[in-house]
Amino acid sequence: MKHLFAAVVITATVCSSVSADQWGLERGTPDIKSAGKLTFGPDDILFIGDAKSATVFAVATGNRDGDASKASINVSDLAGRIADVLGGTATINDLATNPTTGNVFAAVSADGKPAIVQIDGAGKLSQLALKDVRFSKAVLADAPADGVTGRRRRNPRNDAITDIVWYEGKVLVSGLRSGDAPSSVRELVFPFAKSDKGVGVQIYHAAHGRDEDTSAMRTFVPLMIEGKPSLLAAYQCTPLVRIPLDELAAAGERITATTVAELGNRNQPLDMISYKNDGGRFLLLSNSARGVMKISTAGLSSNKGLTERVSGGGAAGQDYVTIDSLQGVVQMDKLNATHAVVLVEKDGGQLDLKTVALP
Repeated sequence: MKHLFAAVVITATVCSSVSADQWGLERGTPDIKSAGKLTFGPDDILFIGDAKSATVFAVATGNRDGDASKASINVSDLAGRIADVLGGTATINDLATNPTTGNVFAAVSADGKPAIVQIDGAGKLSQLALKDVRFSKAVLADAPADGVTGRRRRNPRNDAITDIVWYEGKVLVSGLRSGDAPSSVRELVFPFAKSDKGVGVQIYHAAHGRDEDTSAMRTFVPLMIEGKPSLLAAYQCTPLVRIPLDELAAAGERITATTVAELGNRNQPLDMISYKNDGGRFLLLSNSARGVMKISTAGLSSNKGLTERVSGGGAAGQDYVTIDSLQGVVQMDKLNATHAVVLVEKDGGQLDLKTVALP
């Protein structure tokens, strides 16, 4: 039996090595300065968005055990549990689920230092080693300067990467860039070759009644709309826009998005996933002040976009309902076809990781 176990371990190691070679990963220690946004790509590769260094890292996690279709992970006081593993005070910046194994990975800042923590199917926590691993990286061209500027005294580098998603052989990256039309989206072909300086995105912000191109999209999902690949992206205060992916390459410096919904002002979108249920496709969007919205994608292809101001904190465009059973959701990711994992902030600030049925 020991020999059989050894053979399985050796086979898994060889497979991981072959995958790393296939995707251009080399052994070393990634110089990650911040762990912000996460997404899983092919095989066991985790993409880490590092806004501080304006870099996207691809790391082979070695995570190959588990079955996402059977996964159910529930951990009380996740931040406290992570602090026990890492030491110090932990802030959870993002979650990503390995779509094959169902294991959850958290991007964490622990006493100002970046770390990645894995939560397996049994709720066991462990730190992902980031020393002597197989990895590659893409440094973003035209990243904003790292320093506090402007009337509001903000550091635009903190928003160099606001979300990342793996889609059709590319890592899609939203965030700010330097120069005109700082709100941008980038397509990074993987294996990484050269960095994409990105395309500026102009939107009509219905709550403000004007065109804007300075605020970064906060969260987005790719999906097919009438056979055409598109992004559905949510911005602060809270326009939802559609961006045709097949037009990015030819757009040059700027593309104009279609505002398909206004979901209410004085609100920040936090996280978004797409899923199918009862024969339809929906978006699930968590918000800082407006709960979790289930948004129908029906009619997106014929939605011509909002062109007039929506006043008084009102909503317009795509239909949605608020899911009352999901309160305090600050992070989430799709776990499988029927369930998601959500990070819920309770009264008093405790963060619980839960598996919930997709509504």
